Amino acid sequence: MDPSVILFPFADYWWFYAGFTLFVLGMLALDLGVFHRESHEVKFKEALIWSIVWVSLALVFCYGFWQYAQWKLPQDPRLLAAGLTAAQATILANQTGLEFLTGYVVEKSLSVDNVFVFVVVFTYFAIPAKYQHRVLFYGILGALIFRIIFISLGAVLMQFHWVIWVFGAFLIITGIKILFAPEKPIDPEKNPVIRLLRKMIPVSPQLDGQNFFTRKNGILHATPLFVCLVFLEVTDIIFAVDSVPAIFAITKEPLIVFTSNVFAILGLRAMFFMLAGVMHKFRFLKYGLGLILVFVGLKMVWLNDAFGGKFPITWSLGIIGTLLTISIVASLAIPPKAEAKPPGAA
Repeated sequence: MDPSVILFPFADYWWFYAGFTLFVLGMLALDLGVFHRESHEVKFKEALIWSIVWVSLALVFCYGFWQYAQWKLPQDPRLLAAGLTAAQATILANQTGLEFLTGYVVEKSLSVDNVFVFVVVFTYFAIPAKYQHRVLFYGILGALIFRIIFISLGAVLMQFHWVIWVFGAFLIITGIKILFAPEKPIDPEKNPVIRLLRKMIPVSPQLDGQNFFTRKNGILHATPLFVCLVFLEVTDIIFAVDSVPAIFAITKEPLIVFTSNVFAILGLRAMFFMLAGVMHKFRFLKYGLGLILVFVGLKMVWLNDAFGGKFPITWSLGIIGTLLTISIVASLAIPPKAEAKPPGAA
């Protein structure tokens, strides 16, 4: 079978995209309109429950998608015309299920970088804990829109083989940069978008409750809440430049790229509130993420071709899971030098 064939083309599955989008909008409305109607500080227990809910929804979707692929692909006329047997189509269905799971793990892992940024930005703008969920809600909504745009562009560009090489090389370079380049402190005031915003509209130095805008002497001012939101949106666009090519290295199916990306983003707020207070403990995690980017970059430029067009998805999932596990375990098991016990200490 031609590896460039899309198993779930948009023309045949527009109804699925529409239904999935309505589901996402419904969950977001339920989140903000019911569970977080009143601004409040999200505690660890609440964040943990929501994290379990989002991960569970992703796994339920993965199972349902796998079951659908098991039913649909063995009777797909295009696959039958290509000479695939029912057994071969079933193997292909199993692969699509694993591709969603692997893509979800990759996107979820890369989202950790967003959490680091959230912590720094909320601290910089002095955003009270009870308003952080509101900022993240609209930030996630904007992120979903930008991801859809990037995924659509990526699906078109990935039809050209040279783009695969460009994306792969970019991921390798980015991964190496994460591994060896020193971390630079985040300074929102130096961001050109924030500077442009301050020139376009007056910015109030004080908050006005949970409002993004306030009026002073009849003049509309943006509050620090809105400035923070804009910075987070710009940051997510930058992160999307890494994450979207990374998942296209896992699968060429836009439907899988779209759904796994969305599920990872939907759980981002809960993950932030759950991990914000302990992120400093995962000091080796960035090395795991850097190696993951290098690996998926190598998949695009070398490994897929070396394995007949498709590097085994089970190996990809195993390698990515191992890199994440080692970086997390090492972060928890190896204390920072300042905390290390002196020789001979009990």
